[in-house]
Amino acid sequence: MNRQEEAVLFEKIKKGDEKAFERLFHNHYGHLCLFAEHFVRNHTEAEEIVQDIFVRLWENRKRIIIATSVKNYLFRSVKNRCLNFLQHKKIETRYAEKLLSEAEQNIPDDTDFIESGLLRKIEESISSMPEKRQEIFRLSREEGLKYREIAEKLDISIKTVETHMGLAIKTLRNKL
Repeated sequence: MNRQEEAVLFEKIKKGDEKAFERLFHNHYGHLCLFAEHFVRNHTEAEEIVQDIFVRLWENRKRIIIATSVKNYLFRSVKNRCLNFLQHKKIETRYAEKLLSEAEQNIPDDTDFIESGLLRKIEESISSMPEKRQEIFRLSREEGLKYREIAEKLDISIKTVETHMGLAIKTLRNKL
């Protein structure tokens, strides 16, 4: 179809001739889809872009003024729509990455949950021990004192410290 035939066809389309529109659609649809696919790299998206161009062409047929050929107008419209589509996808991707980054920063590490839960259970288990055993265990584990130092500080035998520590560790194992 030459430029003059397209101009006549488009004048018919402006007057609402659906057959002329169908002819224009069938003449250019396949080529426009291939052209769009070259930009967007997705066949379905390319078809949607081209279909949208034809829908808008039909809806705005009375207001559209084509200075060049109809073919050039269609290809230029598809190219512009593809570039807008790609720009929009780029913005969507940046926004999705930003949301993902923010979500990752706001999610506590699993080890934080495990550690805080474990620490709470350990503290509960220590608190449930008899008072003297708690004191001996805390002096050993929290203050880092040796059994001899604990025995001297509490004025008890080293054997008593060993017994209380053994029972404390056994309690913790059972409860944890």
